[in-house]
Amino acid sequence: MASPGVRVLLLLVLVSSAHGDASGINRTRGNRTLTPEEEEDSQQHHNNTKAFPVLSFNFEHVRKPFEISLWILLALLMKLGFHLIPRVSHIVPESCLLIVVGLLVGGVIKALDSDASDTNSSVPVLNTKLFFLYLLPPIILDAGYFLPIRHFTENLGTILMFAVVGTLWNAFFIGGMMYGVCQIEAAQLGDVDLLSCLLFGSIISAVDPVAVLAVFEEIHINELLYILVFGESLLNDAVTVVLYHLFEEFSHAGTVTITDAFLGVICFFVVSLGGVMIGLIYGIVGAFTSRFTLHSRVIEPLFVFLYSYMAYLSAEVFHLSGIMSLIACGVAMRPYVEANISHKSYTTIKYFMKMWSSVSETLIFIFLGVSTVAGPHVWNWTFVIFTVILCLVSRVLGVVGLTFIINKFRIVKLTKKDQFIVAYGGLRGAIAFSLGFLLTDTHMKTMFLTAIITVIFFTVFVQGMTIRPLVELLAVKKKKETKRSINEEIHTQFLDHLLTGIEDVCGHYGHHHWKDKLNRFNKTYVKKCLISGERSTEPQLISFYNKMELRQAMMLVESGSLAVLPSLTSMQNIQPRDTVKQRVIPSISKRREEEIRKMLRSNLQKTRQRLRSYSRHDLMMDPFEEDLSEVKFRKQRVEMGRRVRLTETHLNVHNSLSFKGINPQSNKNTQNKIKIYRKKLKNRQHNTQNDTKKSYTKKNAFTSNTQNDNKDTK
Repeated sequence: MASPGVRVLLLLVLVSSAHGDASGINRTRGNRTLTPEEEEDSQQHHNNTKAFPVLSFNFEHVRKPFEISLWILLALLMKLGFHLIPRVSHIVPESCLLIVVGLLVGGVIKALDSDASDTNSSVPVLNTKLFFLYLLPPIILDAGYFLPIRHFTENLGTILMFAVVGTLWNAFFIGGMMYGVCQIEAAQLGDVDLLSCLLFGSIISAVDPVAVLAVFEEIHINELLYILVFGESLLNDAVTVVLYHLFEEFSHAGTVTITDAFLGVICFFVVSLGGVMIGLIYGIVGAFTSRFTLHSRVIEPLFVFLYSYMAYLSAEVFHLSGIMSLIACGVAMRPYVEANISHKSYTTIKYFMKMWSSVSETLIFIFLGVSTVAGPHVWNWTFVIFTVILCLVSRVLGVVGLTFIINKFRIVKLTKKDQFIVAYGGLRGAIAFSLGFLLTDTHMKTMFLTAIITVIFFTVFVQGMTIRPLVELLAVKKKKETKRSINEEIHTQFLDHLLTGIEDVCGHYGHHHWKDKLNRFNKTYVKKCLISGERSTEPQLISFYNKMELRQAMMLVESGSLAVLPSLTSMQNIQPRDTVKQRVIPSISKRREEEIRKMLRSNLQKTRQRLRSYSRHDLMMDPFEEDLSEVKFRKQRVEMGRRVRLTETHLNVHNSLSFKGINPQSNKNTQNKIKIYRKKLKNRQHNTQNDTKKSYTKKNAFTSNTQNDNKDTK
């Protein structure tokens, strides 16, 4: 074996010989000697060869992922800094500060860019593809997966009224009034036609779920108001998409027919129900897939994210409602997936969704600020001011009018305070900006975008900053921070069964009836197919107890108090303190003790006898009850009166028959029967009076004995 030094020397010799052979080949072509020109060219080529680069710089190769990482890092740092300053977080919402940060970053980028006056390519803009395909799905998935199903289903009718009828009202009211404003000569907006105004109204009318989430989660409003506003912002997506595409086609065509309007109505049902169906299909497939992940727990969270995102993309392929598809997928998938996956996978899904949605929400508001600086803008005072005013007026009129109709059918009415919060919480956000960004590049598009940005800033800054003081001023009920206990779950299920039974008795097939039918179908068929093992037949109360245990364990781990808890051996070694004083047993006389024993013997012997079955028509009464005689006497009197009336009717019938010559002696027989019944009635009345006298004497004797016994014990 050669030493390492010899190996290095041999390697150098081989390299030098190879270099000499290469140079010889360059100088000679076979046996031919190179000409002076060829030798000069080879020498020049040898001088132009560069040395091996020790350090190189190529930023363009990693520019795009590097910029994305910087933006995400900026968003996280801004979110961290916002929560480190509690005074600011109590006054200004997080969304407002993020928009301000976006304005500052956009201003710095535009100031450093030398070509910003000519082109805006270097300034990042919140375009439609970035928003709808990458930033919006995580937020909607988090909202749909952890949606409070009970509050959502109980208020589904109210939510649909606000989402469908309210959005239609806002779109047509704002569009029609803005067309009237554009006809004013002083506004200089004569080139804006009716269809363009209706298109603008459909863009600006929808409540934004991102803005609602950002504001309402900070003020901790109660569950009813939160689900009304947030549910409206989720379900109005179908109306917004249909109106946007409808008016966009009409504005290009220039004419509207009755057939087009009818097809628009059909398109609304296709877009909404089609999105829900796609979401349900992917949700069921995802739940069925999670049934077979017992031996590969690592990939469980990935199935949830991929199936949800594929549901959103599949809906967007057919121009259906991607938001409703994502919500339906999350709602359908969650109960079965959580029953199949492990606790670690559940924790991973929960925190990754929260993290992903939080980062997306932060980037959306930052990009809104950057896009505002990027421009271009066309400012028209009349158009912008009337847009803000009409948005507020249409929202108030729509909420008040719809609530007047809804309260006639609701058990829990919406009060004036609730109506004010619902109307004031109609915030606009990035969805309106992205839909406006989709318009054709014209002078009108720039004016529409300027008005949309103004409305977004007004709702986020003015309404978002003042809604917390108004909630505290009006003393609106806030959300309960405590978790539900098993006792509350038992009583909730009991009330559900009770209301279902009442609906069945009344013959009214309401909300609880259909909910019970759906639960039975789910337990009988669906759970057996989508849940593996014994969890498919597990009672609902036990599954709730398991979830509550998991939640408490996660809270202990997060708070770090798990290590502080004492172990089992230390708990066994703890001696209980003898601080409770023993209760002094009073002494009684021997005579009283014998009476108690006799009473217990007699009562214990009576318990071995066969007890009467319970009936609500025949209740056992206390023999010492004062009204016993009166109750029995009234019952007997009513019974005897009924029999007397019955015999009198027979008497009348027999009289009529005897008048016709039929059965003449039946009259005497019935009269004798009446006399016998009256005698029996008097005898029973006399007997009941004697029974009451005896019961009173027994009761007085018993009370006197107890008083004497008490004196003896004292």
